[in-house]
Amino acid sequence: MLVIRLTRAGAKKRPQYRVVVADSRFPRDGRFIEKVGTYNPMLPKDSKDRVNLELERIKHWISKGAQPSDRVTRFLDAAGIMKRKPRNNPEKAIPRAERAKEAEAAKESANAPKPAEAAAKPAEAPKTEAPAAEPAAS
Repeated sequence: MLVIRLTRAGAKKRPQYRVVVADSRFPRDGRFIEKVGTYNPMLPKDSKDRVNLELERIKHWISKGAQPSDRVTRFLDAAGIMKRKPRNNPEKAIPRAERAKEAEAAKESANAPKPAEAAAKPAEAPKTEAPAAEPAAS
């Protein structure tokens, strides 16, 4: 499967990335098929040199079935090529400890029988055996 993703370049604590088309089985910084752009996160967000993309080549690879990574999809959305689906994770804002407590409370409430269910079910009457028929005397 082909992917369009970032590969890291640049020095320690000075990242720069190449936007490449690669086979998904290749390592992140390893072999790739074609370089189609660059990304420099050290530049200000309004700089025109922050993201450089060869849009025609990217369109070509997408038509061949290449899947862009999340970050590359953001770049393509900004360039107007693809539409990125917004993500929504409302639990992300809640601290992990609170989420664990809420999950534990939900689990306990799910396991406990509800009083409405207990009252709705009639108590089963104990089963009694019918007396056995006595054999007829001859």
